[in-house]
Amino acid sequence: MRKLIVAEHLSLDGVIQGPGGPEEDPSGEFRLGGWTVPYSDEAIGQNLQDLFSQPFELLLGRRTYDIWAAYWPHVRAGNAIADRFNSVPKHVATHRPDTLDWHNSHALQGDLADAVRALKKQDGANLMTWGSGDMVRQLLAAGLVDEFRLMIYPVVLGRGKRLFDDNAQPSAFAVTHSTRTASGVLLARYACSGGVRTGTFKDSE
Repeated sequence: MRKLIVAEHLSLDGVIQGPGGPEEDPSGEFRLGGWTVPYSDEAIGQNLQDLFSQPFELLLGRRTYDIWAAYWPHVRAGNAIADRFNSVPKHVATHRPDTLDWHNSHALQGDLADAVRALKKQDGANLMTWGSGDMVRQLLAAGLVDEFRLMIYPVVLGRGKRLFDDNAQPSAFAVTHSTRTASGVLLARYACSGGVRTGTFKDSE
């Protein structure tokens, strides 16, 4: 079974909205778009190159798909990330399947969780999700996320769309890799390791 990997730019207070620029996603009167830009450096670029160098297929929510479809196909050929995004299969959660014009795009059919479970059972490369906050929260509620690849920025945004909500299925994750960039961004990888364990400190007395 292939894995579902969620990759995100994340603020300290869990916001994932509009990391790349002011116009990326200003919904909800979000005015801090582009909050990752001052922290961009070679280490983050290399982390992204490493992430996208592995075989993958994209799993995207409709808003993220529309943002990417308006940008990546128009990037000059030879850009490694653009070339990968433009060529790989893209599975999209959408109610408008007839408007998926980006090359190699496919609409998910029926219930989201069931559709993703079916995708995970197929042979092929791992599934990678980026952005797509509404969709990711549904997948977390269904317990379908196998791994996080997070870039955690030393900034508190106060408002905006967040990665986690109260519906996420309780799960434990193991840190499989972590490092810090010169600009203070934590690059961390978490793999699902089962259910949440609990206890009491009285047990150690």
